[in-house]
Amino acid sequence: MISFELGVEDLADTRFAVSPLNETVFSLRVLRDPGLSALHLPWRRSVLGRLGALDTALLMPLVAERLTLPDFLTPRPVSFAPDFDEELTAVRETSPDLVRRDLLAAHAPDPLPEALRDATAADDAPVVRLRDAVCELLRQYWKIAIEPMWPQMRLVLEADMTYRARQLAMGGARLLFAGMHPNLRWHNGVLHIDKMISRHRVAASGRGLLLVPSVFAHKPAPPVSPEEPPSLVYPSRGVATLWTPTPTTDTPALVSLLGPPRAKLLILLEEPLPTIEIARRLRVTPSAVSQHLRVLYAAGLVTRARDGRQVLYRRSPLGDQLAERSRHHRLATP
Repeated sequence: MISFELGVEDLADTRFAVSPLNETVFSLRVLRDPGLSALHLPWRRSVLGRLGALDTALLMPLVAERLTLPDFLTPRPVSFAPDFDEELTAVRETSPDLVRRDLLAAHAPDPLPEALRDATAADDAPVVRLRDAVCELLRQYWKIAIEPMWPQMRLVLEADMTYRARQLAMGGARLLFAGMHPNLRWHNGVLHIDKMISRHRVAASGRGLLLVPSVFAHKPAPPVSPEEPPSLVYPSRGVATLWTPTPTTDTPALVSLLGPPRAKLLILLEEPLPTIEIARRLRVTPSAVSQHLRVLYAAGLVTRARDGRQVLYRRSPLGDQLAERSRHHRLATP
């Protein structure tokens, strides 16, 4: 178990961030062990077909047998949404001593894999070469595996943060952590993270707590080293629909009447959804969705209702009739 002691000032300084580098590094675990999550199998199949000549012989050993990762590869984001190159620059500046410490800690009690043995060299030069080689491979891997889907992934992560912030506002830290993951437990000012390989207790001591939602994390992941400031990568909500195909409509009458974007939107709104989730599923911007929703609402084809700070949209009875008639017309057309 790992525990974070959080005082009043630490709770006041609890904040969220998104990290493209975190997602890049955590996704390596899914490549290594597809059994971690069936949800990511479509992504994994797609990525494996595109990796080509990328040197995965150096990337894969970064994930230890116990699926732990070296802390220096997932630096604490210094802003709400740093870009990938900004975070990778921080990794390139990691001292050789820290690279050694984190690689050994992540793989302990096992020895380092052969590909990472340079980290044990007494001389700093081999460690620096290893660090830089890993950074270059991560940059190439990001371009292939994560960057093409990053806009959709970021929408999922931002939707999760909006939900968590509402939980914090409504019920404080107890409600915030209660629904985040079964391994998390909040009691008397201490956040306990169960089922951890490491065993230590960290006093935040005014450093606050950083919460980083993740598409690829399968359970809460604090830093391996107790020397790092309190932070927690945790599984994001909404991942189940991330790799599903964009909704399509093959109803010519509905498309002719509304146009392709609004027809697709009307088909999607069989269930109540907020704007940010609609945008994520359709892979467009929230502002574009809002524009189409205004037109559909004015025409009486969708309804809206407030749920806390969110506005949920759904097809109206008239919208249901239109979508259903269009579907029947398509089925009846030879």
